[in-house]
Amino acid sequence: MDIGEKLNELSKLIGNTPMSLITVRYKDEIRRVFAKLEYYNYTGSIKDRMALYILQDAYKNGLFNADSEICEATSGNTGISFAALGSFLGNKVIIFMPDWMSEERKSLIRSLGAKINLVTREEGGFLRSLEKVNEYAEKGNVFLPKQFENDVNRMAHYTGTGPEIWKQMKKFEVVPDAFTAGVGSGGTVMGVGDFLRSKNKNCKIYPVEPANSPTMTTGGKKIGSHRIQGISDDFIPPIVKLDKLDEIISIDDGDAIIAAQMLAKVFGLGVGISSGANLLAALAVQQRFGHNAVATVFPDDNKKYLSTDYSKEEKRKEEFMTSDLELLTCEISSR
Repeated sequence: MDIGEKLNELSKLIGNTPMSLITVRYKDEIRRVFAKLEYYNYTGSIKDRMALYILQDAYKNGLFNADSEICEATSGNTGISFAALGSFLGNKVIIFMPDWMSEERKSLIRSLGAKINLVTREEGGFLRSLEKVNEYAEKGNVFLPKQFENDVNRMAHYTGTGPEIWKQMKKFEVVPDAFTAGVGSGGTVMGVGDFLRSKNKNCKIYPVEPANSPTMTTGGKKIGSHRIQGISDDFIPPIVKLDKLDEIISIDDGDAIIAAQMLAKVFGLGVGISSGANLLAALAVQQRFGHNAVATVFPDDNKKYLSTDYSKEEKRKEEFMTSDLELLTCEISSR
């Protein structure tokens, strides 16, 4: 197979993920949240959608071929996606990432044949990782996906994730009136948001960040340490247009960890920490703004977090949302 045929083969393994309907009791009220189970993708995360779409677009436009090296900065899932896709296609993959990401992320990327270059906080962390990618590309014959600024990232979700959410929620006989999701590169919240608003102009879009690192809330002026890997990477990505979004939802990382643990223990949904944050964010926008049909995504699985605080007992604080949360039922739609 040539590279175009291989890209078509990969498209059979990415997207078209199930939708879950989570029913909970929160603050003594019964509430429902609609969440896409994105760990059903090829490498177990939503980032597969963006990675494949970017490579398909670049190949179609003559920017990527069988001899190109793929080089990207990532906090984990994007690196895993490009490592796997690159291996399938036969392309060399170089990843730059902060050294404090989970050991599972690093091991998965290496196991898929990619080379990792780790960057410490002292060296500049995530922002320095982005610079090193551009420096590496100077050698030539390197394709840079540039997930944080490439609008094709947004389009992957405008053409894929968004329409799937709309179609699957119709099966539950509801129209989404809000969407919320954590912001990593920003492609998901912007792309899904744009699509849902094209179908329902009154749909609200709420970006999510860790309360421990209020980067978006402070306009990039305050960056803090947090444990929700994959979102809030020390800067506001160019893809994210805050003036097109509604209120920013802040979730404590400890609360997110407990919510993710609950999803695993009650429903067997082995999802990552950002999925816990997204569940709580969906409940928060219902509580604050009165939405009835809130959609979100569970971006990845819990296997990448087993060496982190996810596998430890997190102290539940009185002010945590999970202190007033009981998970009741989980219903899965057909794809």
